[in-house]
Amino acid sequence: MIERSLREIASSLAERRISSVELTRLYLDRIARHNPALNAFITIDEEASLAQARAADERLRRGDAGPLTGIPIAHKDIFCSEGWLTTCGSRMLANFVSPYDASVIARFRAAGAVLLGKTNMDEFAMGSSNETSFFGPVRNPWDLTRVPGGSSGGSAAAVAARLAPAATGTDTGGSIRQPAALCNLTGMKPTYGVVSRYGMIAFASSLDQGGPLARSAEDCAVMLSAMAGFDDRDSTSLDRPAEDFFRDLVSDRGSRPLSGLRIGLPAEFFDAGCDREIIELVDAAVADYRRLGAETVSISLPNMRLSVPAYYVIAPAEASSNLARFDGVRYGYRAAEYHDLIDMYRKTRAQGFGAEVKRRILIGTYVLSHGYYDAYYLQAQRIRRLIANDFAEAFRQCDVIAGPTSPTTAFRLGEKAADPVQMYLSDIYTIAVNLAGLPAVSIPCGFAAGLPAGLQLIGNYFTEARLLDVAHRYQMVTGWHLQHPRGFDSED
Repeated sequence: MIERSLREIASSLAERRISSVELTRLYLDRIARHNPALNAFITIDEEASLAQARAADERLRRGDAGPLTGIPIAHKDIFCSEGWLTTCGSRMLANFVSPYDASVIARFRAAGAVLLGKTNMDEFAMGSSNETSFFGPVRNPWDLTRVPGGSSGGSAAAVAARLAPAATGTDTGGSIRQPAALCNLTGMKPTYGVVSRYGMIAFASSLDQGGPLARSAEDCAVMLSAMAGFDDRDSTSLDRPAEDFFRDLVSDRGSRPLSGLRIGLPAEFFDAGCDREIIELVDAAVADYRRLGAETVSISLPNMRLSVPAYYVIAPAEASSNLARFDGVRYGYRAAEYHDLIDMYRKTRAQGFGAEVKRRILIGTYVLSHGYYDAYYLQAQRIRRLIANDFAEAFRQCDVIAGPTSPTTAFRLGEKAADPVQMYLSDIYTIAVNLAGLPAVSIPCGFAAGLPAGLQLIGNYFTEARLLDVAHRYQMVTGWHLQHPRGFDSED
């Protein structure tokens, strides 16, 4: 059962070959067995999950079921979930029980999915390795000495180790796609505004976007169909007709299903900053696409080299504003001893936030301060526009852009902890997509020295269904996405 797709699981539930309670218990047992080694989950509530599973079984009995009814889904602990701890991986929210559901959680509840648990993450989604969590680092199931990627590393590790069929994540600068690449999963960051941010604890509001992490493009399409949709409680949510992102995945187009597809290959994605083994795997994947009928064109994204410095001005600036609410007054952590209100603010924030969060708050406050706003923040926003213009020009020449997701495979725990710049460069191929607000997906494309690597496919605005189809066609003729780490199979 743990190797079946979401559609196959749904079929088994509908035909009563397994109940939602039995399925949920299967995954809860696997979490109990393997989570101590992985640290992928922060919160599990067996009683609540099994109650939802019983309700799902009743819906299935009545014939009132959808594609996700009765299927356990793990959720990144950045989404508020009524009655559940919602910590954002921080001491600041370690005791916060949400009184309401995020829009994403509410949509999954309405679909009849079972909330399996809340997954570990970099504190307030700030990190590329899932080492900044107050609850300790997550370990990559492919090699427990290595990182799973961040900030959605808990979700990625859980799905890769088959502790959950699929999971939600968020992507601010690559935080779905990079963990997907490092854990041999498919992960999608939709167009900004396609998935509501209501109830998703904010890091950088103009960049954050929720999306799915799953084993395949097919599963991501099922997940995204449940997650996406207009929400009038989110001012950045886009009022667009509901979409079935699975719609293009079932048609048969013969032996060359991607004939006419133009894949752009940016010179900036294949430079000396990327490991040679990764480039070779991406080149092999591109060759597979040519065999499927696609043609390739050389393109350029000249301002992509500025994406990392621009991002690390804009994102900290927005974080310094968003995290100002965590002051010990209303909810969350409060320092135990203080002399007056100002002392409480200082001690609460000093004790409640980790080092990486404090670093970004300080940077963000600095670049927004009088005398530096024009020199830093405004300049970064201008660069952001140039990057978006580069993508617009590129999409006049191609339909999809392809390249590596990450410049390396998973690095060792602690390897980059003392060098923030090297850590930030882990997202060099993903950040520009967030700055432009575009959709992108990472899919498995092979292994280097036994560790997974990812191929990133970037599309124009609102082309999620097309991107998932392009990813799906590759997965129909390759088996990389079917590989799973040893030690986590059903017989262990």
